[in-house]
Amino acid sequence: MTAAEARAARWLAAWDGQGTHRTGTDGDTAGAEWLAAEAAALGAEVACEAFVLDRRDPAEVFLEIGETRIAAVPAFDAPATDGAGISGRLGIDIAVAELMPRAVYSGEYEGLRRRGGHRGLVILCAGDAPGMGLLNAENFRAPYGAPAIHIASEAGAAVRMAAARQATARLVSMSRRSRAIARNIVVTLAGSDAAAAPLIVMTPRSSWWQSTVERGGGIVCWLEALRALLAAPPHRPVVFTANSGHELGHLGLDDFVARRPRCETAATWLHWGANLGAAGGALSVMSASDDLRALAAAELARAGQPHVAAPKTLVPSGETRDIHKKGGRYLTLVGTNKLFHLPQDRWPDAVDVAAVAAIAAAAARMTGVLARG
Repeated sequence: MTAAEARAARWLAAWDGQGTHRTGTDGDTAGAEWLAAEAAALGAEVACEAFVLDRRDPAEVFLEIGETRIAAVPAFDAPATDGAGISGRLGIDIAVAELMPRAVYSGEYEGLRRRGGHRGLVILCAGDAPGMGLLNAENFRAPYGAPAIHIASEAGAAVRMAAARQATARLVSMSRRSRAIARNIVVTLAGSDAAAAPLIVMTPRSSWWQSTVERGGGIVCWLEALRALLAAPPHRPVVFTANSGHELGHLGLDDFVARRPRCETAATWLHWGANLGAAGGALSVMSASDDLRALAAAELARAGQPHVAAPKTLVPSGETRDIHKKGGRYLTLVGTNKLFHLPQDRWPDAVDVAAVAAIAAAAARMTGVLARG
């Protein structure tokens, strides 16, 4: 194992050991404190930028069909129910839809919920592996539609059979709300030319579960890029941000941008996205800028990492979606992961450590090139 692979393995194992990283929870706090300490150990001056949210903690959440009760997880941007819940015909009054986690990005999911015609919704989780593949709550601060819950794929056959006969069912989605604090971890490097256009290096660091490769690969890239710039200080100002709030409609990015008006278009953004170095995964580059696409292609080839370049017009699905829509300049690395949004995304089985380290080396070199420009 190379020194870079050993660093990646240590960071990923530590991340996995913190528990689930849902925004504003103990695991999210542990991740923030750990990442701040790691950045400080590299020699960085670290800031924690806190923001407040009304955290939702599931209490009683289930689907009841006859005498069978199936455990569930709420859609975090759907209304809750009271203890009585919603009763009706499954498939009619309580709609059933089989959806993958990425359905939030296609418009399919939101369209289904906004069309209405039902009093409750059961989401049968679908993915490349069985389990509870939760959909992100893109409208967390403004819940909409009917109460909606996720059911793990293992219960899908039973729910589909009950819906086919329009069985009577009861949907309950009760939660507790409490004020919580989440944090973005931010490092600012002034650069030798304060008037130069800034570079922002971003990775999300919150998620539904441990999400060891979903989030951990990007965190390794973030740390390696920071390590490189601390060793060779930049010409232009560079801001590193590792944001919470990803799964809740990008709350952390919203807070980061609110503190830095016009940064969406004033800066060049590097986004180390989801699933970088997932075992068996594929890598994509997303950018509308020819020079950034060429830089990524060259550095990934140097690292021996095959990739595809997404069409320039394709709207990214993560945080740089917001930058893209504002007309900003960005480069995103994102991968595929058969365990995407599933609790099984854990160290070490979900991770290809050699791939994580190689992608991170390329990410660090990209950052260095742009920081000197």
